[in-house]
Amino acid sequence: MLPITTPFTADGELDLPALQRNIAKWNETGIAGYVMLGSTGERVHLDEKEYEQVIATARTAIPGELLLIAGAGQHSTRLTINEITRVSSIGGVDAVLVLTPHFYRPAITQQLLEDHYRSVADASQVPLILYSMPPFTEIKIDPATVARLSSHKNIIGIKDSSADVAGLKQTVDQVDDQFAVLTGNGTILAQALRAGACGAILAVGCVAPHLASAIIDATREGDHEEATKLQGKLTPLATAVTTTYGIGGLKVALDLAGYEGGYVRAPLKMPDNEAREEMSDLLSEALKAVENAGVAG
Repeated sequence: MLPITTPFTADGELDLPALQRNIAKWNETGIAGYVMLGSTGERVHLDEKEYEQVIATARTAIPGELLLIAGAGQHSTRLTINEITRVSSIGGVDAVLVLTPHFYRPAITQQLLEDHYRSVADASQVPLILYSMPPFTEIKIDPATVARLSSHKNIIGIKDSSADVAGLKQTVDQVDDQFAVLTGNGTILAQALRAGACGAILAVGCVAPHLASAIIDATREGDHEEATKLQGKLTPLATAVTTTYGIGGLKVALDLAGYEGGYVRAPLKMPDNEAREEMSDLLSEALKAVENAGVAG
């Protein structure tokens, strides 16, 4: 699935027509669905009305057979429940991806996280996917905690955006059989799949969906040598559009890949021309890898 960006104009306004045009292109890439308003979607830069506009606009552009997952998560349990209630009332949201609370970091124990997610899941009208994003929050949901939460009927999976493959495997080994363990880190896609992840939600997939899919297909077919080779082309691009240049870098890469990246909202900045050239080279390498693998696109 793709955790897609939210396009903004140069003056910081929502560009909803660009969002629709991007989704129309992504619909043709063989993905399973979309995550709206996650960290890639700059959810923290939008107000409540804009949340609703983005989700409603996306749903009109996304075919019914593709999933729409909405990002959610405030620093209190009460506000998280309220947010999910508002988002799910828009209609057409299949699940919510709920980020860990993290502001009062020293107080956030694994027991606190478990209690928080159970309360949210009890109150939610739609299924929950746990969102563990240690690079941003410095809070990780431990495998044992995920395992306990996996027994809740309204908690259906986790997006693990760490680079901890060993921890992901522990999670896979401990959770209920129907619980979806997804990686959110494009630099370890092949390794995460070998460790038992059933899929991925990848920012780099927004600009290289066919390459990410080729890695998944090769792994499922047991061709780990091919998956590793393709991963070698995906990893530098994934690093560039996340760790190195962030959301601005991803939006530049989208422009280069034929989508409409648009601008980031302040205080974030767009990358310079040198970064643009680097990403152009990385995209070219990714495209060549796809062509050599015989994958359309």
